[in-house]
Amino acid sequence: MPVRLALFQPDIPQNTGTMVRLCVCLGLGLDIIEPAGFPVSDRAFRRAGMDYLDAVEITRHTSWRAFEAARATAGRRLVLATTRAAQPYHAFSFAPGDIVMMGRESAGVPEEVHSAADARILVPMRPGLRSLNVAVAAAMILGEALRQLDAFPGGQEASTPAGR
Repeated sequence: MPVRLALFQPDIPQNTGTMVRLCVCLGLGLDIIEPAGFPVSDRAFRRAGMDYLDAVEITRHTSWRAFEAARATAGRRLVLATTRAAQPYHAFSFAPGDIVMMGRESAGVPEEVHSAADARILVPMRPGLRSLNVAVAAAMILGEALRQLDAFPGGQEASTPAGR
């Protein structure tokens, strides 16, 4: 897998389900760092993830420290999406094996996670606005990473228009 998506203690099952679906469709693995703000078996999470939950490689980590240990063993770079970053995601050079991390919808990530990140990126927005929906931001960032790495799944012939 060219890159992975990591969710730090997600709060909203519908957003998580949307990002599960995103990972399945793009052929990416997903890391969920617990505790989540909902049980992973929650009905809304399952509904949002539809039948995609069984088609994605999800690695659940019981804590930030467990995730960090796994990441260190795998030798992967952590790229944190944060409104506190200065570098726009489209100006960042993604590398194979990167893990793109999205923070909690309600609180982002703690300083410990910011400090551990190898890079911090943001989605540029108009001044005075807080943030995009986390699933929308993840889609934008992962799309750019896959574009840079020439790693979109399938070829032109295999793709279909959205909604079909």
